[in-house]
Amino acid sequence: MRNALVGRSHRSPAGIAKLKQIIDLTRQVLEIPDDYRIAILPASDTGAVEAALWSLLGARGVDVLAFDAFGDTWAVDIFAQLRIDTARVLKASPGEIVDLKRVDFDRDVVFTWNGTSTGVRVPNGDWIAPGRNGLTICDATSALFAQRLDWAKLDATTFSWQKGLGSEAAHGMLILGPRAIERLESYVPPWPLPKIFRLAEGGKLNEALFEGWTINTPSLLCVEDYLDALAWAQRIGGLAALIARADANAQALSAWVTKTQWIGFLAKDPAIRSNTSICLEFADPEIAGLPIEARRALMSAIVEVLAREEVAYDIGAYRLSPPGLRIWCGPTVETRDVDLLTPWLDYAYALSPRLNAPP
Repeated sequence: MRNALVGRSHRSPAGIAKLKQIIDLTRQVLEIPDDYRIAILPASDTGAVEAALWSLLGARGVDVLAFDAFGDTWAVDIFAQLRIDTARVLKASPGEIVDLKRVDFDRDVVFTWNGTSTGVRVPNGDWIAPGRNGLTICDATSALFAQRLDWAKLDATTFSWQKGLGSEAAHGMLILGPRAIERLESYVPPWPLPKIFRLAEGGKLNEALFEGWTINTPSLLCVEDYLDALAWAQRIGGLAALIARADANAQALSAWVTKTQWIGFLAKDPAIRSNTSICLEFADPEIAGLPIEARRALMSAIVEVLAREEVAYDIGAYRLSPPGLRIWCGPTVETRDVDLLTPWLDYAYALSPRLNAPP
């Protein structure tokens, strides 16, 4: 790639310029308000979420919304690691969402916008109180670039490069609104902060971090890959085009699910159904009534057939979700490929030894 800085220092003027370009292009593509700050952090989305939790929480009580595996993970971190005893978890079964009316916005609220393990997303940002006293901390890694977020309702938002745009992993992004910045500059958490989580210094936001001076050494190969993905997003029409592509993919898969008796959506309510990480479960009563071990064996057989035929890889359901399929329909996927996939799903199901699955 022309002008790639592979092998160069990320602290060189050219390296800083590349990292600042990432921040600027991310703002443009995602239509992030000018008064929101963007930083590149280590350790993918997980690192970005942890930086937000460790740096911002503790000033108030916390509500954690757990309707997917990552919501569960953040709840464990808040209770077991940060030990915020005033926290409470609002939990939902796979395929369902918590009662959003129960959320207390006098407290800080931690949630995923789109659950990759369950295929459930929040319907919009209307449930978030505009006059809230607490902060909203949103893990949006499988929503951004495919769903429109309500930035005015989000105080700290995270994602990673590899999800929505299919870029290389390893790096996360943290987007801070004015209210989160005010918290960082007025509150010091009671626990020690590891270096990679430190967003403020001496009671002030670390401004350099939001201008491309990363905390640790980023991969400049990954940088080039993400810049290429952002440039592609701009060429095809920006955020609106990306959302339209993901919606078209989800609609194509939905059309097949609707006419297929052996499979169904894990998220039954279309209003909370993801258009990126689409989770399916076995709907045939003969199969749905089998023990979970038998359904997992069927899932593994389907996945094995598809991998052997080089049709699809790694589309089995998340290990803690009901056995079934999980198909990525984000904006980097071509709708014609979704259409080509569905007959293969029927083929793999027909070929699998489901009636002889272990009891």
